[in-house]
Amino acid sequence: MASFNRVILLGNVTRDPELRYISSGTAVTDIGLAVNDRRKTASGEWVEETTFVDVTLWGRTAEVAGEYVTKGSPLLIEGRLKLDTWEKDGKKNSKLRVVCDRMQLLGGRGEGGGRGRGPRPEGRQNDSSGAASFDEANYENAGSSSGGGDSFGGDDDIPF
Repeated sequence: MASFNRVILLGNVTRDPELRYISSGTAVTDIGLAVNDRRKTASGEWVEETTFVDVTLWGRTAEVAGEYVTKGSPLLIEGRLKLDTWEKDGKKNSKLRVVCDRMQLLGGRGEGGGRGRGPRPEGRQNDSSGAASFDEANYENAGSSSGGGDSFGGDDDIPF
C-alpha cells in the first residue's frame, strides 16, 4: 500500500529560533508555529481556534531562519510529520512534529520581519507576490549571478 506524508502550514512563529549545530556541523533549529482556523458553528457563530505546531528545520534553512525569523514572523512551512517517542519515569511519551523541507518567509520589514542586517542570501528569491522564499535546492544552485537572485545595493534595498 502506498503512503503519503506531506504537510503545508501557514502561521506565525511563537518564539525566536535558537540556532545550534550538531556534532557533524549541521545546523538545526526548532520553532513553534501558531496556525489559526476560523469556522462557523451550527448556531452560526464564528469560532477561532489556534493550533500550535513544533517544527524542526535543518541545514541552511535552519541558518536562514536563525538570521531572518523572529517571534511573530509569518511563515509558510512545507514538510513531513514525524512522531517522536521516549520514555521518562517509566511512562511512554510521544509528540508529533513537522520536519521542514521548505520554508517561505512572508510579510515585509515591519511585519515581524527578521533581525538580520547582512547581505541577502543567494538562495533567497522573490516570487510575484513579493514573498521571499528559501529552499536548499535553490541555495545550492544559486552560486552564480545567473542563479536568479537580485542584486541589491545595500540594506535599505532588501525587500523584507
